[in-house]
Amino acid sequence: MDRRSFIKKAGLVGAGAGASALAAPAIAQGNQTWRMVTTWPKNFPGLGVGAQRLADRITAASGGRLTIQVYSAGELVPPLQSLDAVIDGSAEMSHGAAYYWQNKSPALAFFTGVPYGMTSRELTAWVRYMGGQQVWDEIYDQFGVQGFLSGDTGTQAGGWFREELTGLDSVKGLRFRTPGLGGRVWEKLGATVTNMAAGEIFQALQSGTLDAAEFVGPYNDLALGFYQVAKNYYFPSFVEPGLATELVVDKAKYQALPTDLQAIVRDVCQAEYDQVASDFYANDPRALKTLVDEHGVIVREFPADIMEAGAKAAEEILGGLRDSDDALTKKTTESFIEALNILRTRTEGTDGAFIEARKKYFKI
Repeated sequence: MDRRSFIKKAGLVGAGAGASALAAPAIAQGNQTWRMVTTWPKNFPGLGVGAQRLADRITAASGGRLTIQVYSAGELVPPLQSLDAVIDGSAEMSHGAAYYWQNKSPALAFFTGVPYGMTSRELTAWVRYMGGQQVWDEIYDQFGVQGFLSGDTGTQAGGWFREELTGLDSVKGLRFRTPGLGGRVWEKLGATVTNMAAGEIFQALQSGTLDAAEFVGPYNDLALGFYQVAKNYYFPSFVEPGLATELVVDKAKYQALPTDLQAIVRDVCQAEYDQVASDFYANDPRALKTLVDEHGVIVREFPADIMEAGAKAAEEILGGLRDSDDALTKKTTESFIEALNILRTRTEGTDGAFIEARKKYFKI
């Protein structure tokens, strides 16, 4: 995809449209229109498209009784203020990633992704069946909102680097865009870490403000054009092993809905979690082939000392969160670790063993 064309399509609307968007939602003959603000550019592969599809599914399944109007990054509020828009009542829904809001509660990072933590299947098992949703609800109750898993990228790429990484010393002083607990890991390894929205990363790389950046993986990164600035593409991300997106709703308004509409919102989110994961699984390898074959991208693995140091840093961070003075952060961390230690026996002992056997013996 041509980057200029993509960014043009994803551009911000004018002030007049923004003012119009602030009008109160229409309610007529029992029908409601809710506003969903997102952190993603318009028509953004996987994530922005997934947010729009989620909205369209709710609208269709409700027969128009609950119509969801989507506002892409910057159309109604800046992308990293999407949650605040729901909290302050400017919108009824936001679509983003919970670790963007870890300044409100460190515990929120667990519902996007944790360094050396859960894969996408492990995460949804924890949230749906092992108490994760309950602790998530407790965290968001403080802000009057409700969170639902709404998509998953799977294990992400490690990032784009201007220069090849030869070892842990290469990380020292590196100016790196990466969010969440993963950002804290990279800081421990010596990088200078910042977070910024998708549409801002290319310019920061191009101008030299950043030396490296990660966003998601080939499907998104091809559209964002990072290959034009950096050619060293590292795999896999050890800090983002199964990244989830979230739909956040105004809890009081959600609970005021008829029970069937509540169920539609909840069940569509669950369906989209799986739909988005499949979208990325299908399109990441095809996009990576394009990056390598057509744009000269060099795929690399992180040096072993970086991977090992990253694991040690992740252990230290999780240990600190488990000992936190904040009761909900402590509770969330303990719940996550307990579930991970159960779930990894399946992932590593069954799934991992099969993958190794297939790689070694099956040559069709």
